[in-house]
Amino acid sequence: MYKEIFKLVVAIISQPGKAWDILTKKEEKDDEFLSRFVYPLIGIVTVAAFLGVLFTRKEFDIELALKSSIRTLVAAFGGFYLASYFLNELWQGFFKREKDMKLCQRFVGYSSSLMFALNIVLMLLPEFFFLRIFVLYTFYIVWEGAGPYMQVEEKDRLKFVGAATSLILLTPWLIEVVLSMLMPGLRF
Repeated sequence: MYKEIFKLVVAIISQPGKAWDILTKKEEKDDEFLSRFVYPLIGIVTVAAFLGVLFTRKEFDIELALKSSIRTLVAAFGGFYLASYFLNELWQGFFKREKDMKLCQRFVGYSSSLMFALNIVLMLLPEFFFLRIFVLYTFYIVWEGAGPYMQVEEKDRLKFVGAATSLILLTPWLIEVVLSMLMPGLRF
């Protein structure tokens, strides 16, 4: 299962147009997507956050590692579900389409692949902080998927891509900020 996830993430990052075409033709059950792609990726990000704090700090602090993994888990889960929910609402209200939460979840999950991969690398190797700039490539991934996967017309494509990319990138970050404000113990 993890080998398939790795191949799919690499395909989405390296050749998004081709990957979206394959994903458009792929038939999968709704729960299968969550349990075979999103949840394992979020789990790997959470474990990477735990191990990253545990082994990259001078002190060996399990409490700090647990706090980091909890914050990462809540931000990843919350970011995924909030971005999916808001995209679904925009899908109906702004783009005049019928609501389809499962479609929006799949789109947000696949489009978040780069963000998840970067988080894993940056949690384990914080010295490479400059790689964070590559999260902007998510715009291109969303652009490539808007047409074939979401069936967005060309005239609405830029609006859709801007809104979807903003939701995908900003919701996990906002959740982390709110968690840090509400629970100062999660700041480090």
